[in-house]
Amino acid sequence: MKILAIDDQQLVLLPLEKRLLELGYKVKIETDGSKGLESYKTFNPDLVIVDINMPGVSGLDVVKYIRNIDESNTPIMILSGNTQDDTITQAFELGINDYMKKPLSLNEISARVKNLVGAPQVKNPVTTRNVMIQERCVGVVIPCYNEEERLLSNEFLSYIDKNSGYHLCFVNDGSKDNTLEVLRDLQKGREDFITVYDCEKNGGKAEAVRLGMLHMAKKEDLDYIGFLDADLSTDLADFDDLVKTIETSEFTIVSGSRIARMGANITKESARKIISLTINFIIRKILKMDFKDTQCGAKIFHKDVIKIAFGKKFVTQWIFDVEIFKRMSIHFGLKKAKTMLCEQPLKRWIHADGSKLSMKDSVKIVFQLGQIAWVYNRKKPTVQENSMNIKIA
Repeated sequence: MKILAIDDQQLVLLPLEKRLLELGYKVKIETDGSKGLESYKTFNPDLVIVDINMPGVSGLDVVKYIRNIDESNTPIMILSGNTQDDTITQAFELGINDYMKKPLSLNEISARVKNLVGAPQVKNPVTTRNVMIQERCVGVVIPCYNEEERLLSNEFLSYIDKNSGYHLCFVNDGSKDNTLEVLRDLQKGREDFITVYDCEKNGGKAEAVRLGMLHMAKKEDLDYIGFLDADLSTDLADFDDLVKTIETSEFTIVSGSRIARMGANITKESARKIISLTINFIIRKILKMDFKDTQCGAKIFHKDVIKIAFGKKFVTQWIFDVEIFKRMSIHFGLKKAKTMLCEQPLKRWIHADGSKLSMKDSVKIVFQLGQIAWVYNRKKPTVQENSMNIKIA
C-alpha cells in the first residue's frame, strides 16, 4: 500500500513518514502542493494525506484536483491545524474521507490510516515511541561555550524524539574543549532536527545567539524561533509553555520570567539573587522598562521580528536581552511594542553549577547598562512615552 503525504512543514512530515514506513506502507512525502500533485500522478497512491494551509497550491486545491479533475475515489485524509468549521465542512463536501486536527499523536493517525485503507502484513513490526504532531514548527537556538561536561544530551534527544515540530540549533561559540565534537555526536542521525553552527572564535553569548537566530530564520518551515540556555536551567517543557502562549495570542515575543511564587520551583544562589534584583532595579530605572526579569535565558519570537531584534550586532555581551526590547520599542513605538511583548512566569528555573556568569561579570553589567542607555537613548522612538509596561501572562 502506498501513501502520499503533503505538508509544507518538513518537521511534520518526517516523523509521520518514519511511522508509516515502520507499519509497512510505501511512503512518499512532498513539502509543496504543486509537487505533491505531480507525485500523485506518478506515484499512484492508495491514500493521500494533505495539509490545508500551504502556500501556492493549498490542500483544498489538491482535493479538488483528485475529486473533480482526476475524478478519482482515492481516499483523502486532511491533517491540519485549521479548525474553522467552514473549512472542515468545505473539505467534506469536496469528498475527503477524514479530517485530523493538529495537534494529535502518531498513534491516532496510524489508527485512522489503518481504519481507512487497512494495514500491510509486516513480520515483527517495529514501532517507535508515540510522538505528538504539532500545528507549529519551532526553532530553538542553544549557545554553547565549553559545555563538554555540562551538556544534557539525553534530555535534548529525548524531547525531540517525543515532540515533533522542534529543530534545535546548537551554536558552538569558539569552545576550547571538545564541545564541538559532543555536538556533532548529538547531531549524528538527526540532521533534520539538529543543526550545529560553529563559530571558530569566541564572540560571547550575545553574538552566538544572534548568529544562531539569523541562521534559523532562513528555514522556511519554522513559525517561531527562540533561544534557551544549554544548562537547561529552564527545561524544554517549560519552554514549550512559552511557545503555546505565543501561538495562541497576538504577542510577537514571549519572555520567560523567574518570578518566585507559589507552585513554582525557582532557585538561585543568595548572592546571585541579590545581584539580579539590583540589576533589574537599575534596568527599570535607567531604561524605564517595567520588566520583572529581562535576563531569563528563555525567549520565543515570531519569525517576522527576528531581523528587527537580531539584524545588527549588540552593544553588550550579557545584557543583549534589554537591547532586544529597546529595538522593538524604537522600531514600533512604545505604545505598539507593549502590546507585542509578554513576560510569562516559569514553573521551574534552577541555577546550574558552573554558570559562566560570575560576580565580577555582574558588576560589569552595570557599566554595560550605561552603554545601552547612551547608545539607544540617542535614537528617537516612533512614539514617545515615559515608561513601558510589559504584560504578564
